Amino acid sequence: MHEWIARDGGSEKVLDEFVRTFPDADVLCLWDDADRYPGRTVHESGLARTPLRRSKALALSAMPYVWRRRPGSYDFALVSSHCFAHHVTFRGAPSGFEKFVYVHTPARYLWNPELDDRGASLAVRCAAPPLRALDRRRAREGAHFAANSDFVRRRIERSWDVEARVIFPPVETARISSVPDWRDELSAAESALLEGLPETFVLGASRFVPYKRLDWVIRAADLAGVPAVIAGSGPEEGRLRQLADEATVPVHVLARPSDALLYALYQQAHVYVFPAVEDFGIMPVEARAAGARVVVNALGGAGETVAEGVDGLCFREDRVEAVAECIAAIDGVPKGRNEAVAALSSENFRQHIRDWVGEGIGTA
Repeated sequence: MHEWIARDGGSEKVLDEFVRTFPDADVLCLWDDADRYPGRTVHESGLARTPLRRSKALALSAMPYVWRRRPGSYDFALVSSHCFAHHVTFRGAPSGFEKFVYVHTPARYLWNPELDDRGASLAVRCAAPPLRALDRRRAREGAHFAANSDFVRRRIERSWDVEARVIFPPVETARISSVPDWRDELSAAESALLEGLPETFVLGASRFVPYKRLDWVIRAADLAGVPAVIAGSGPEEGRLRQLADEATVPVHVLARPSDALLYALYQQAHVYVFPAVEDFGIMPVEARAAGARVVVNALGGAGETVAEGVDGLCFREDRVEAVAECIAAIDGVPKGRNEAVAALSSENFRQHIRDWVGEGIGTA
């Protein structure tokens, strides 16, 4: 089970691994905008047949009720939740039904609006108090919980007053590490683009949205006097290009890079910088699988998998100047693939999920 299925995203990658782990299970969601599983029936909710599917903000207050008393007689449910999917119940659930909830985060716009701009809207601020009370009550109805980081585990405890184990999300570490030099996998046009970049550059790569703080990457690189490359896509592209034009160092913005180009950028970068306060942070793990050194924010979950001074640095003061200081100090960290990231592979994730569910239903 998943909230809504989008074309790409870290939570969708978790759902992909759930589907691979239990290939005969039904897939349920509020609505499906991606068709990620051709040949399989994805069961959408009634919201999918309304205009609300085009506005998550307007659909928000309806979601907790849509998940209740769904049709079906299942032995267990494996839920991928970052909003209200963990509220799910089934009309035909047999005695002994178990619910396993993998939590990307309690809804940030309800519980941590300072980390999510959506929480600042008047509609969400008005709806938040009763929705928080309902969310906590339903989380405490009884389920097995897993968090994608210790950062999120602590947030679950504060928000819902329930305990969770930590299972780090899946990363394609084996695929990324399997290619010694990703430049060999590029098209001619991509190779020319890579050749045209500065010999030394700071890399910022993620979705172009405000909370990823790619503007911090540009400003920190400027302070450190090192060129920057910004790669990704999203609504902030115009603003990032304007900031790139205003910087005193060369800044290149690459829109919608292929996987191969992104991995080649990781390998060529002086350092990969990830300043967001993130629940986990998949891309810093990808970068280290490719052999990059990383700078990440110690406030979120990204720092939980970084070996300080071995494959990266964590900045502990949440300011751009601290990022610039880490960029300046990164030469003290060796460059090269860190084999420790192999433990975060998709294959290991699937085994952790099988073990977790097996323990809960007594088949481990």
